Amino acid sequence: MELILKQDVENLGFKDDVVTVKNGYGRNFLIPQGQAILATSSAKKVLAENLKQRAFKEKKIVDDANKVAEALKALEIKIAAKVGSGDKLFGSVNNINIAETLEKEGHNIDKKFISVVGGNVKRLGKYNAVVRLHRDVTVDLAFEIVPQA
Repeated sequence: MELILKQDVENLGFKDDVVTVKNGYGRNFLIPQGQAILATSSAKKVLAENLKQRAFKEKKIVDDANKVAEALKALEIKIAAKVGSGDKLFGSVNNINIAETLEKEGHNIDKKFISVVGGNVKRLGKYNAVVRLHRDVTVDLAFEIVPQA
C-alpha cells in the first residue's frame, strides 16, 4: 500500500514522503490517525506541485537550522543530578532533561527530536545526544552530568 505521509513518522519517513507499508498498518493506524493519505495519482500530482513550490522556502529553513546547529555545537551543557553512592544517579537523565536545559540556554527544541545515545543515562560522566533540527540537519550534542551541589 502506497501512502503519502502528512507528518513525520518515526522509523518510517518524513512529511510528504511517499512510502510503502503493509495494508493493515496503513489502513488501521496511519490513515485513521491522520498521519497519511492514500497515494493516488491525483494526490501524487498535488504533492509534486507542492514540493516544487516549497523548494525555495526549504532552503531558508535549512540555513536557519544550520545556524542553530552551529550555536548548539558551541554550547557546553552540564546537567546537575542527585547522586547516590559512587557515581550512580537517583533516577536517570533523558531527552526531556536535555530539552529543558537547552530551553534555559535559549534554544526551544522539542524533546521528540532529541535522542540520547545509549538510552537513559544513570551515571555521572560525559555523554552524547543527537538533535534533529531538520530532515537534513542533525547535531551531535555532547553533555556532562555533574553532581548536584
